[in-house]
Amino acid sequence: MTTFDDSPPADFRGMLDLSGRGFLVLGSGAGIGRQTVHALASCGAKVACVDVDDERAGRVAEEVGGFALSGDITRRTDVETIVATAAEQLGRIHGLVDIVGMARYASIAELDDETFDWEIDICLRHAFLLGQIAGRHMVANGGGSMVFVASVSGLTGAPSHAAYGAAKAGLMAWVKSIAVEMGPAQVRANAVAPGTTWTPRNEANLGEAGRRRNAANAPLGRVNLPADIAAAALFLSSDMANCISGHTIVVDAGVSAKFPYPMPGDPDPVPMRLL
Repeated sequence: MTTFDDSPPADFRGMLDLSGRGFLVLGSGAGIGRQTVHALASCGAKVACVDVDDERAGRVAEEVGGFALSGDITRRTDVETIVATAAEQLGRIHGLVDIVGMARYASIAELDDETFDWEIDICLRHAFLLGQIAGRHMVANGGGSMVFVASVSGLTGAPSHAAYGAAKAGLMAWVKSIAVEMGPAQVRANAVAPGTTWTPRNEANLGEAGRRRNAANAPLGRVNLPADIAAAALFLSSDMANCISGHTIVVDAGVSAKFPYPMPGDPDPVPMRLL
C-alpha cells in the first residue's frame, strides 16, 4: 500500500541565507580566503577578515563591508584576542573558515626539525587553538560551524610532502574530534581537502606549464580555482550541511578517484601533482 508524501518541501534556497550571522575567515587576504569572504558575504554574513598582513585583511574587508583583524594565529594570545574582538564586533561568532596552511617541499631524508615544526605550526597548531578557543565561544552561545581547509596530501602520499601531509592528516583527525566532543552543543566541524588549486602562489610557483600538467592529470581536465574551494566551504558553513559534521570533502577535479596513470595527451610520461 502506498501513500502520498504531503510533507512540506524544505526551503532549500533559504538554507544558504546567512543573514544576521557572523563569521571569522582566517587567511582571508588572497586566493581561497578572499573568495571565501565573498562567498559568505554574498549570502548575507557579516565577516571578520583575519590575515597576518593587516593591509591585505583591510582591503578584503573593505570589499565586503566587513572588518579586519590581524595576528599570528599560531600564538594562543593572538587567537584569544582575535576571537574576543570578533565576538564583540559581530555580536556572536556563528562560524569560522580557516584557510591557513602552506607547504615547504623537502624529501624525508632531507627534512630538518625546523621545517617539520614549522609545518605543524602553520597547518595544525592554529587549528588546535581555534578549535579550542572559538569552540568554547560557540558551545556557550548555542553552537556554530567550523570549516578547516586541509589537503589531499593528508589523504595520500606525495613526493616531498611528508611533513605537510602529516600535519594536514592531523588536522582532519582534529576536525573529527571537535565534531564528536562539541556536537552535543550543536557545533559542527568539517574540512575541505583541495587538490591542485590555482591560487596566486601556485600560479607564481608553477607557471602555465605547471597548470597544463596538473589539468591533464585531472579527469575533469582542469585545476581547482579558489572559488571552487570557497563554494565547498560555503556549503559546509550553511544550513545545507546542518547534518554534516566530522567529515572531509575532497575537491580535486576527480584526481583522487582514479589510479594515477597518465591521462591521454599528458605531455609528461608521469603526471605531476603539486598542491
